[in-house]
Amino acid sequence: MTTSRPEALRVPCPTCRGPSVFAPSNAWRPFCSERCRNVDLGAWASEGYRVPAAPPDDGEELPGQPPAAH
Repeated sequence: MTTSRPEALRVPCPTCRGPSVFAPSNAWRPFCSERCRNVDLGAWASEGYRVPAAPPDDGEELPGQPPAAH
């Protein structure tokens, strides 16, 4: 009797959209390669992934800022 191993899950690489093995054998998962992982890291470092937000109201304090003197 032979035990069959399930086929590794393949997902699209978030950077290049190529096939990527999503298993412990892929050190860069979910990316397909170290290059794609580094491209994504560079986008984070250069603030390429920003969430748009409305500017605060005049009376609203920004996080990390000292309170305004009234």
